[in-house]
Amino acid sequence: MSALTLGFIPLTDCAPLVVAQAKGFFAAEGLDVTLSREASWATIRDKVAVGALDAAHMLAPMALAATLGAGGEPTALIAPLALNRNGSGVTVSITLAQALRAADPQAMAETPVTAKALAKLIAQRRAAGAPPLTFAVVFPYSIHNYALRYWMSQAGVDPDRDVRIVVTPPPRMVEQLAAGVIDGFCVGAPWNAVARAEGVGEVLLRASDFWRNGPDKVFGMTRTWAEAHPETLQSALRALISAAAWADDPAHRPELVALLAQPEHVGADPQAIAWALQGEIVFHAGDAGFPWLSHAAWFLSQMARWGQIPPGLDLTATAAAVYRPDLYRQAAGSLGLATPAADTRIEGPQAFFDGLVFDPASAQAYARDFPIGRLSG
Repeated sequence: MSALTLGFIPLTDCAPLVVAQAKGFFAAEGLDVTLSREASWATIRDKVAVGALDAAHMLAPMALAATLGAGGEPTALIAPLALNRNGSGVTVSITLAQALRAADPQAMAETPVTAKALAKLIAQRRAAGAPPLTFAVVFPYSIHNYALRYWMSQAGVDPDRDVRIVVTPPPRMVEQLAAGVIDGFCVGAPWNAVARAEGVGEVLLRASDFWRNGPDKVFGMTRTWAEAHPETLQSALRALISAAAWADDPAHRPELVALLAQPEHVGADPQAIAWALQGEIVFHAGDAGFPWLSHAAWFLSQMARWGQIPPGLDLTATAAAVYRPDLYRQAAGSLGLATPAADTRIEGPQAFFDGLVFDPASAQAYARDFPIGRLSG
């Protein structure tokens, strides 16, 4: 058997890795897998880069950033499998939620909730000389950072000038919110649900409200490792695809919740994990595992928008270097599964909460067109 060490962060969307080990999908593919629960996304990135982890549960934009050397030394990573759709959300403290309702009750009653009330409250606080509100995200290169920024800026809030954004590991978000260190956060499941269950936070926006069936995590590894172990990689992909399909089956939901709730995995309250799974997170259905190049291009557009990467970068070429639908097709095909014919697609007006269309062929222009961003001044 081939021995592998795979890293993960305690989040609901690590489910394909947990299931593949617990239900024997890895073993059926001849893999002896050790799962390594890591403390932060930076740890995941660094351990994959130096070979301490063979591959890992990974933030999709992190794979792109590492390849470009954004935020650290460049390390060519690839993402041949998407692990889930949806799952993250914006949560604020009970105190902030009450202040937002006082500032603009109509905006807070909208579905989905916009950041208009936040914009009004920020203006009131500035006039009163109050310090900026603090929000946490899990990593600078994450759907959480980009969703929070997009949501805020759509209502006229400049996330770099009007609020303070800090990085906090997912399992520490709730305690930081409860202690008043942060006023809100954007994090993956189950931590929004945990904040709600403990009575310290209110969920304002779920990922599916922001981007219907939007991407989140990937299974990532260095390009060097993938090229050195092509058969092992295909075995791992087959096991994870099978595990994702198992996790999507409603009949398996109680067992999935129990698996994730174990302390060596997510270690959160089972009810909070179950709430996050109800109609929100998708692991396999609807080609959820397919690594769309257009998803990579959207992440890159936001990285350009906020000044994290050079403005003239070839986003299409970068997306194709990291996201590998060819490797996914090979694994899915060997399981007898159909896959999309194209590698990219336009995200239409029904996808994003503000109705904007994303055409990956025009990703640079899309990034420049936002009124708030570092490309637009």
